[in-house]
Amino acid sequence: MAIQVLLSTRLGERRWTQADLARATGIRPTTIGEIFNELADRVNLDHLDLICEALDCEVEDILVRKKNDHPRVKSKNGKPLI
Repeated sequence: MAIQVLLSTRLGERRWTQADLARATGIRPTTIGEIFNELADRVNLDHLDLICEALDCEVEDILVRKKNDHPRVKSKNGKPLI
């Protein structure tokens, strides 16, 4: 996966549990767990905003894009990638 979730790091810095974050944001604990364990395929933008507000951080403090070893994009600007 090219997107890495750093929620565990942010919670650890605050000494919060996933349950603490769920209580603070009103997001279902199951949803927090899926994001925390990098099992979520999608993240609701409102949830992301709530998490950032609760943890007093920015999106890039929680989500980091790692470069793929093998490009998945077949073309850029209409030109095939080689």
